[in-house]
Amino acid sequence: MTLDIDQQWHHLAEAELLERLETSQKKGLDSFEAALRHEQFGFNRITQKKGTGPLKLFLLQFHQPLIYILLAAAIITSFLREWVDAGVIYGVVLVNAVIGFIQEAKAVKAIESLSQVMTNSATVMRDGERRQVSAEELVPGDIVLLQSGDKVPADLRLLTVRELQIDESALTGESVPAHKSSSILPADTQLADRTNMVYASTLVTYGVATGVVTATGDRSEIGRINELIASADILATPLTKKLATFSTLLLYIILGLAAITFAVGILRGEGWLDMFMAAVALAVGAIPEGLPAAVTITLAIGVNKMAQRNAIIRKLPAVETLGSTTVICSDKTGTLTQNQMTVQQIYAGGELFYLSGGGYEPVGAFTSNDNVITPQKHPALHECLMAGLMCNDANLLHIDNKWQIEGDPTEAALVVAAQKAGLQRSELLQHLPRLDAIPFESQYQYMATLHGDEERTVVYLKGALESLVPRCSLMLAADGDMHPLDPDDIHRQAEHMAEKGVRVLAFARLEPAGFTEELGHGSVGSGLTFLGLQGMIDPPREEAIRAIKVCLDAGIKIKMITGDHAVTAAAIARQIGLYGEQRADDEQLALTGGELAELSDDELIEATERTQVFARVAPEQKLRLVEALQARGHIVAMTGDGVNDAPALRQADIGVAMGISGTEVAKEAADMLLTDDNFSSIEAAVEEGRGVYDNLVKFIIWTLPTNLGEGLVILAAVFAGMRLPITPVQILWINMTTAVLLGLMLAFEPKEPGLMNRPPLDPRKPLLTGELILRIVLVGLLLLAGSFGLFDWQLRQGSNLAEARTCAVNIFVFGEIFYLFNCRSLRYSMFRIGLFSNRWVLAGVGLMVLLQLLFTYLPAMNSAFGSCPIGLTEWVVIIGASTIVYCVIECEKWIRRRRETLVRNS
Repeated sequence: MTLDIDQQWHHLAEAELLERLETSQKKGLDSFEAALRHEQFGFNRITQKKGTGPLKLFLLQFHQPLIYILLAAAIITSFLREWVDAGVIYGVVLVNAVIGFIQEAKAVKAIESLSQVMTNSATVMRDGERRQVSAEELVPGDIVLLQSGDKVPADLRLLTVRELQIDESALTGESVPAHKSSSILPADTQLADRTNMVYASTLVTYGVATGVVTATGDRSEIGRINELIASADILATPLTKKLATFSTLLLYIILGLAAITFAVGILRGEGWLDMFMAAVALAVGAIPEGLPAAVTITLAIGVNKMAQRNAIIRKLPAVETLGSTTVICSDKTGTLTQNQMTVQQIYAGGELFYLSGGGYEPVGAFTSNDNVITPQKHPALHECLMAGLMCNDANLLHIDNKWQIEGDPTEAALVVAAQKAGLQRSELLQHLPRLDAIPFESQYQYMATLHGDEERTVVYLKGALESLVPRCSLMLAADGDMHPLDPDDIHRQAEHMAEKGVRVLAFARLEPAGFTEELGHGSVGSGLTFLGLQGMIDPPREEAIRAIKVCLDAGIKIKMITGDHAVTAAAIARQIGLYGEQRADDEQLALTGGELAELSDDELIEATERTQVFARVAPEQKLRLVEALQARGHIVAMTGDGVNDAPALRQADIGVAMGISGTEVAKEAADMLLTDDNFSSIEAAVEEGRGVYDNLVKFIIWTLPTNLGEGLVILAAVFAGMRLPITPVQILWINMTTAVLLGLMLAFEPKEPGLMNRPPLDPRKPLLTGELILRIVLVGLLLLAGSFGLFDWQLRQGSNLAEARTCAVNIFVFGEIFYLFNCRSLRYSMFRIGLFSNRWVLAGVGLMVLLQLLFTYLPAMNSAFGSCPIGLTEWVVIIGASTIVYCVIECEKWIRRRRETLVRNS
């Protein structure tokens, strides 16, 4: 058998379909043919791609310039027989490698989760008999029988359908179960609208059906998603990109300066061993040993802060990426909205009523013309609500102080609306018990229930406007009397309601002439009384509205990508303020999946910039949208909860999965999970991410002047033909102790005010701007002048070499302490942000001072590091020089603020 996997099965007539698949609806495949096809098409399961082995994955963690520098530092310290320092550096490298390995190993589990979702059984026709087989044994052409509760085992084209409803939310993003039929559809019908197809991994929520297998395993829709996940790139974060570039540049600079140091010394006639040690000292001094540990710990602290705000980080770099985010692509249902259908408008008796309240809590008021009304005083409204309550199979339950539903969300919304008016179905059923019902069927598009006793019987109906209005001849007026029906007026009102994105249902009533206990389609074909329309929508979350405003003010663009209809999505977008101040038509503000399919890559890139809403979007289109935004240089955060979202989640700079409603596939592909499925938690995470990025930059700005100063001191000594002011072991002492006790304290720095009032970081902007580089050079030169000057002055005063070196070391340490207070804010003074707002800094400074006193005065430390006690005069000079560093940088910050103010006011 030859099978075209791109065949448009939804477009074929039943006879042609079965002929092409060479099967029979009544008998199915025979066992021999099934075995042949099994050989041809293989098992009905997802093929797991062979990934990078654990050993290689672990070794790749060392393939980074910064790690090369650290390994070089460790090798050098080992050469110097400083085993403790070497062990610390090796430990830092190993911890970073282990963390990276664990994070990447978790990421590849997404495809394994896809394989798991397809392991179930199926009921098929084989050799003319009904059989239960493993879903893995299904082949194209198998006839499969579905019933409520089944997981669809493969992609099927439906042949016979009875009231079938499928939960396709994991695949299409559609929040309401899809009603299925066996009707032939146009060839260009989008995936989400193919009502005669069902797909592997979706769930049967209601009804029964028979279908023929059209695709299995990797050829199924979920198999295609697997291919998209495997092909999606895992992008480096903005910080890791910048650090990689910076580290590579730093590596070349260090090697170059070390070579120059060695060469100059040799040319001056110095011994090669002394010059080699000088080059080693320069290299060790210039290497920021504490940087990888600081990055890891700062990100880990950010993870903890985000967890407190309902955002769980799976991959550490995602913390910083959030702070650089320029675009957030969000799903609609449950993230921006409450995922609780709510009746908001009712048209009855020629009047339009509005309902307040949201979700499933039956509390709210009815208003008309801005006046609160009592529903019982409006007969048409009361009867319309009663019809929605009686012609209904959903239940509203109050469990553990929470309102929950059983049944269809649309029907639940009708129950809540009726209970807001004081109606209780249990009480009504005592007087009007249900006698019979016609369940909803897609071919009729309505539901009807028969109620009453021998004294009175009544039929209530609800359904599509197109189905009920032609059956009505009268309408219930506002005063409770019967008036002739004006269908045009009803349609105009329905269109007006639909323009606001609400889902409109019509309600009608029939009072049979005599008592009957049976109800059929023929008995409700005509003579109905129109009762009204109810318009419902999944209302937006209030906190999401506030969060979107904060994001827009912060310069972050929000894109809604949903499986819902364009009109509904655009209406929600307006309500949550997604369009900002725009007043364009919906056609310019929303693009559908069908329209996206017609755009070239270049056209799509342009469209993503000017469009806020994308509706009825297929899985590969979500991936295209993310790639298009990234092509414009955006840092993209993508939210999702379904299997269909996984490829885009993996491709995005940061994938955000829903912790409550999300599938395992989505969670495994994501970098972050929202424990409350709420958009406001993304905004909170972005805010925390910006704070983390700020603190990382503060650490880098703080640590690099020390490395620069140490390197310059060694260079100056070599060029001047002097002894080294600081030895390699002393340099390691400075770098390791200050990085841990001083630099890492910046990771606890609280967020600065106005953090979300500034635009996102430009991903093309280098890690260090010109102004920051100037500050690093300025502080490095000040440390050079202080340490080299004091070292030279001490020698001229007759001090021994150990005293002079101890003074030089203390200049570096106390200069870093005073400069640390500068770095608590890159713009403001520590008094502006609060001297005691970060008590960790004060604790770190206290410990560092204590350690430095031990370094200077404890005999054991003197022996280990070549230091010795110094006098009060030297301490006065050290503190004075360090104070100058602080004052100079504060003046530089003041001048910069002043210049910015003048530019802003000019």
